[in-house]
Amino acid sequence: MEKPIVLGSGKLLQIQRTRDSIQVLGIFVVLAPVVAFLLNGGLVGVDSPAEWFNVLNRLTALVGTSLLIVHMLLIARIPWLEKTFGLDRTTAAHKKLGKPLLYILILHFITAVISYSITDATDAISTLVSLMTSYPDVLQALISLALFILVTVTSIRIARRKLSYEAWYIVHLTSYVAVLIAIPHQFNLGSDFLAEPLVALYFAFLYIFVFVNLVWFRLLTPIIYSLRSNLRVVDVVPDRNRTTSIYVGGNGVSKLGAQAGQFFMFRVLTPSQWWRPHPFSVSANPSKETVRFTIGNRGDDTAKLQRLRVGTKVILEGPYGIFSEVKRTRRHVTLMAAGIGVAPVRALAESLTSNPGDVTVIYRVNDRKEAALLAELTEICENRGHLLVVIEGPRSKSLTWLPDSDNPANERTEHARLLEISPDIVDSDVYLCGPSGWSNSVVANLRKLGIRKEHIHVEEFAW
Repeated sequence: MEKPIVLGSGKLLQIQRTRDSIQVLGIFVVLAPVVAFLLNGGLVGVDSPAEWFNVLNRLTALVGTSLLIVHMLLIARIPWLEKTFGLDRTTAAHKKLGKPLLYILILHFITAVISYSITDATDAISTLVSLMTSYPDVLQALISLALFILVTVTSIRIARRKLSYEAWYIVHLTSYVAVLIAIPHQFNLGSDFLAEPLVALYFAFLYIFVFVNLVWFRLLTPIIYSLRSNLRVVDVVPDRNRTTSIYVGGNGVSKLGAQAGQFFMFRVLTPSQWWRPHPFSVSANPSKETVRFTIGNRGDDTAKLQRLRVGTKVILEGPYGIFSEVKRTRRHVTLMAAGIGVAPVRALAESLTSNPGDVTVIYRVNDRKEAALLAELTEICENRGHLLVVIEGPRSKSLTWLPDSDNPANERTEHARLLEISPDIVDSDVYLCGPSGWSNSVVANLRKLGIRKEHIHVEEFAW
């Protein structure tokens, strides 16, 4: 071995225990106020429809507020959380939580109106108008709910396909506005917040904790470090298949602490691009002088990035992701890439601790002559004793990871092709990066081979 690395089931158990502990903490955040509500007699003496709607309104307020805090925490990019689960998993959990959270908030709104309308003996419309005119905080809460609906709708896969990354990014910035304008009605009108100072203090602490982490880790830290280090583009090198490698240098680049396979939120300080970042993986083992990103032209803002001038200042937020050796627990490793997913795979092939024969690299390309970074990957594999297998052919119409020309006759033998290419794959940590459809097909076949999800590490190029 070139350098010591911890492998084995003990490391895997430690990783799982850390994840379980954080998940238990998340469950506690949601259940604690509900338990407090019940212990304080929240259900005592409830014997009328109006009171039952009021109870449901209060419970949805407590659960909805707790889930909202967890929802924001998942994208706060807090180092201890991100390093445990990876930004892709926390983002996926954030997305999955979006719809249930919205349903609870809508239920909270409906039960509030019904409860007040029964108590005041008026219709729901009159009650809603009265609440909005009498309590400005209620009007703000309704605007907040409308913004949450907008954000959730634009997160649906079909809607995301029709939106550019830039449009999606702008819409999702409004979620922070939605949270901020909803807070006043919780503390000014919420009966549990007003009656129980400890509950109000509990939620105030959680809000402050989340917002401090958001501001510090997502805004201030990358700006302060990048400007102090004078990070800038030092070289731009075109490559095959409409890809370009961008080298970023500055004072103390090594202090970024990036590992091969990780990625940064890359923000260039130009008049038209400074306001939104793009996620790009490190495509070479970071050196003391530079960090390299290889960017594919997807027909959007990435085309402009490929024309950056040397000297352009940048802000790097990160590094993020656990698509690195830190989660490796086995001696054998199989690296799989498709499209621009070759960028982090190429970096891993260069940096993984291994002996000759330990690593297999599978690169899925449409045309070998146009495959990005193939020459570099070939040289790395030859020098380090990795097995490189290039699978060439047009994208399959049957949504398999293989091209039609190399696709087995039936699905059962499709995963057998993986065993043929990489005989040690069932005893390997498998790292794969590429388009989501391709990655999903590979994962399905890996699972058929009996490979546990703990040994499958996926980095998808999707937002």
